[in-house]
Amino acid sequence: MSRIKLIRFAENANRPDIVEPGKDTYQQLGGRWHEAFFQNNHPITLEVGCGKGEYTVGLAERYPERNFLGLDIKGDRIWRGSTRAEALGLTNVGFVRTRAHDLLTHFAPGELAEIWITFPDPRPRDRDIKRRLTSPRFLDLYQQALQPSGLIHLKTDNEGLFDYTLEVLHERPGVTILAHTKDLYATPELLPHAEDIQTTFERKYRTLGVPIKYVQFTVS
Repeated sequence: MSRIKLIRFAENANRPDIVEPGKDTYQQLGGRWHEAFFQNNHPITLEVGCGKGEYTVGLAERYPERNFLGLDIKGDRIWRGSTRAEALGLTNVGFVRTRAHDLLTHFAPGELAEIWITFPDPRPRDRDIKRRLTSPRFLDLYQQALQPSGLIHLKTDNEGLFDYTLEVLHERPGVTILAHTKDLYATPELLPHAEDIQTTFERKYRTLGVPIKYVQFTVS
């Protein structure tokens, strides 16, 4: 492990906005995020697979009346998001270092108001279907963690993942697709719903001329 990563991991261990293995708060906040972490009752939005936290922090900066959490397994990435949030003086944002399939060890049923999935690994191989963040396995987790009618958003550059997601949603009882497009920036009426915050991946693919796909839906 590089010296820089070791330094960042040591800093993560002392940052109150990061919940990770080894800390007293790890797997202890389910049902208690409002009072024990944010100390308010504002709605909580979770970004699953937040990477460097660009979207999580961008949303937190834009909506100070809401709470935001970024979930990712990579401590080095979470460090970047935490550093950015600290530089902006944000108090409505935090990060959870864990795997997405452990979601329910960190959140009580109905604790989340909204979930974002931004540019996840498309997992194109058939043997990896269960690892796609919009597979039925993960939709089951989201449905339990979300409050009734809670929103889920997906943004992706990958057409295969987008088509797969729509197929899964159309086959799943209780899903309501509220909006979808294969070219978000050619569908300006959807931009207020999709948010115009751009991750490194989004800027990269837009520069390359790859259309950004977006879908917003609920599960019940």
